[in-house]
Amino acid sequence: MRIAMIGTGYVGLVSGVCFSDFGHDVVCVDKDAGKVDRLKAGEVPIYEPGLDALMAKNVEAGRLSFTTDLVEALDGAEAVFIAVGTPTRRGDGHADLTYVMAAAEEIARTATGYIVIVTKSTVPVGTNRRVKQTVHKANPDLDFDVASNPEFLREGAAIDDFMRPDRVVVGVQTERAAEVMAEIYRPLFLREFPIITTDLESAEMIKYAANAFLATKITFINEIAALCERIGADIKEVSKGMGLDGRIGNKFLHAGPGYGGSCFPKDTKALARIGQEYAVPMQITETVIKVNDETKRRMIDKVLDLCDGSFNGKKIAVLGVTFKPNTDDMRDAPALTIIPALVGGGAKVRVTDPQGRHEGEALLPGVTWVEDAYKAARNCDLVVLLTEWNEFRGLDLKRIAKHMTTPRMADLRNIYSAKDARRAGFEAYASVGRSPMGVEA
Repeated sequence: MRIAMIGTGYVGLVSGVCFSDFGHDVVCVDKDAGKVDRLKAGEVPIYEPGLDALMAKNVEAGRLSFTTDLVEALDGAEAVFIAVGTPTRRGDGHADLTYVMAAAEEIARTATGYIVIVTKSTVPVGTNRRVKQTVHKANPDLDFDVASNPEFLREGAAIDDFMRPDRVVVGVQTERAAEVMAEIYRPLFLREFPIITTDLESAEMIKYAANAFLATKITFINEIAALCERIGADIKEVSKGMGLDGRIGNKFLHAGPGYGGSCFPKDTKALARIGQEYAVPMQITETVIKVNDETKRRMIDKVLDLCDGSFNGKKIAVLGVTFKPNTDDMRDAPALTIIPALVGGGAKVRVTDPQGRHEGEALLPGVTWVEDAYKAARNCDLVVLLTEWNEFRGLDLKRIAKHMTTPRMADLRNIYSAKDARRAGFEAYASVGRSPMGVEA
């Protein structure tokens, strides 16, 4: 089957590459000519483990190509996916559908035969019906259907999520569209991965409900962690005890500095806005947003305590700035709240991250970038562990402590323990949801 993919961002590129690996003929379209040229040259504009090799494999096989020409992409296509950005709109928290609707109009003006227009972008409930109205208005004679096919890709594990999904969600209005979507996902159906075919609104809602629930789990455990610190409990033991309950599960119960990334912040805000529009307030989701923001600010206070109440003049090393490991994505990362507070307080901040520098240099002015954790920590007063990259999980803590001016650590991902820090020579150590190791006299 021939498929067009509009948008070569994270979702569009990963989806296009994976569909081509299913055996489909995929043409990825983007207005950015420079980006398309780089893709044609084999350059992957995002960091996602395994994506470069899979893209090269399918380009070489002739199943995957890139263009700026929508006419070329839609020629013979049976389905076109809209995978453009839906950023949070300033002022009201709603998802901005400008790019989605612009793509719908372009499809209407360009398509000539029957085609299924599939929304891959995360969009508010009712958007696919708006897409249908937009296309019909722009080209009343076009024979088409619309479908909703939300993505559930974890950055850093996107290929595995696409190839071995927990489920595929498809929202349609007609049997004809359902058949086209079934053919697209036939390789997964044959391997008996769950494919849920439902109506448009339910498909749209599944995406928001799922992400809001996961954000709620993260925020809940972070709030419990704050209580654990006050009462002397260990959040790791609490999380383990909770997670062994089959009704709860152990995923997304790791305390830390709050959620970030491209999905949870944007989708929780959009769901809250949808609830307001329909006079059904999403009170839990609204609280999750508030508590997550407070969690990030609470991390600043934790770091401040280790700096004796003042950042001014302190040398601080920050390990990791991306919102999670195995990605270069910094959207709404805790680092964007915490590091500016350090710099603004007068600290001299060194930063290291395996993939975050490309985006981070523009987003984090006033910091010094270095190659690794050991260079970052040398002669510093404090190390802040902010992203749990594998490179930071097995650090030689003795080596780090030995070369620090005052060996102190704020482990905001609970990778180590007070015992580890004490044995390595640290005089103070703080984590999330556990009793700290105080400064030695």
